[in-house]
Amino acid sequence: MDNAVRHWHVTLTLCGEAAEPLIVRGAMQRLNDERPFLDSVVSTGSSVEIQFWDEGENMLDVASLAMRLWNEHRESAKLPYWEVVGLEIVEKNLRDHRGALGRRA
Repeated sequence: MDNAVRHWHVTLTLCGEAAEPLIVRGAMQRLNDERPFLDSVVSTGSSVEIQFWDEGENMLDVASLAMRLWNEHRESAKLPYWEVVGLEIVEKNLRDHRGALGRRA
């Protein structure tokens, strides 16, 4: 495969000690203000799943950036001290294919 920049869909899941849901919601809003690329955010008092699109030549580059996202914004967005417990990165063509399969069912 060539070194062309490709689009990737990232799902990052974090968990940790329970926090007040309103505090988590505010932190997610601040994160979105700092990095306005978030596709969706689903949170509870002790976990959050963030989905977004990113660009990169390969999945390893995108994974590296995704793994640092939370820590790099922890202080400025006042994010809870949670850890990454899940990471899924899917190239755009595969995600589109998955969506097409779901629409046929």
